[in-house]
Amino acid sequence: MRATYACDPNTARGRLYAEEESAHRSCFQRDRDRIIHCSAFRRLKHKTQVFVEHEGDFYRTRLTHSIEVAQVARTIANALDLNTDLTEAVALAHDLGHTPFGHTGEDALALLMQPYGGFDHNAQTLRIVTWLERHYAEFDGLNLTWDTLEGIAKHNGPVEGDIPYALTEYNAKHDLELHTHASAEAQVAALSDDVAYNNHDLHDGLRAGLFSEAQIMELPIVGAAYAEVDKAYPDIDAYRRRHEALRRVFGVMVTDVLTESRQRLEGAGCATAQDIRELGRPVIAFSDACWTDLKEIRNFLFTNMYRAPSVMEQRRRVTVALNDLFPAYMADPSRLPNRWLIDQSALEDETTKARLVADYIAGMTDRFALQQHAELTGTDVLDPNGHSGLSPV
Repeated sequence: MRATYACDPNTARGRLYAEEESAHRSCFQRDRDRIIHCSAFRRLKHKTQVFVEHEGDFYRTRLTHSIEVAQVARTIANALDLNTDLTEAVALAHDLGHTPFGHTGEDALALLMQPYGGFDHNAQTLRIVTWLERHYAEFDGLNLTWDTLEGIAKHNGPVEGDIPYALTEYNAKHDLELHTHASAEAQVAALSDDVAYNNHDLHDGLRAGLFSEAQIMELPIVGAAYAEVDKAYPDIDAYRRRHEALRRVFGVMVTDVLTESRQRLEGAGCATAQDIRELGRPVIAFSDACWTDLKEIRNFLFTNMYRAPSVMEQRRRVTVALNDLFPAYMADPSRLPNRWLIDQSALEDETTKARLVADYIAGMTDRFALQQHAELTGTDVLDPNGHSGLSPV
């Protein structure tokens, strides 16, 4: 039985282009399935989470990260009596707009696009699902429901101030009410992202040898988890010990979100999904105590993983690749595939041309961007062995 403030597919706000709905899937299930089957979702397999995609078979990519986020989101939404299908759709879509090379690629492309309205991966996700995916006969994009699009646009909160051009452009024809919070389902997807990456980045950082178990045992939540495992399983081997400890860290985060969110939902007195949107504050959240602990874990990861010397060197190299590709395509758009050049009038305006080039580069996988750079410049931005010197353990 769903809560009254859960999003109901029977009262969803519909699609921009009217369609006959499926006889055996709800509209949110259909949204989820369209996301899974789209080209941008498949390309996440070869896009960076932290380490460039080819660094090792064990590290997370954007695809495995998105799947993990969706798993967490389903669990939390189900426990809170929310709509799991909508939650899963937003979770699976949340990173579709990421560039090659993760946040490094986004930072580089944002600087390159600064004269043309900037670049934001959340806004790019909306651009992908409303325009760039072109497989259907009757419309561009995936023609997702308003509820799913709203979740994609606003899962991190209301969008105010300097709104990215991709959101402004779409919102002009299909008002997503950017000034309000998103549904509880979309808020769950956002918090599930935090749960997933805080957990799996500890896994991947340990495997890469960027920090030790002794170091992370000094962190809140993590140290207690290791102590619990050591007490219960004093003779366990090192690999199982690590997994058992980090799965407990995972459990602490999920339990905290559920406890805090139940309290907020009960205290909010919301009767409908629209009440959630108009409440003026999030209803899905970590407790203050847990959030303080997570900030310490995030600061540790930032210093020891995201800004580790080997990772920073890789960031420098792949930034060179994007800094070479963008001006090359701007100077000679004929380098783009023919299907990107159907509308020649788009090349006459510098801003429109830049957005076309940004769309193309943002859609590249790590390996394709490196391949295109090598073909363009005759140089390899990676070292002769093709990796950054990380040492999987």
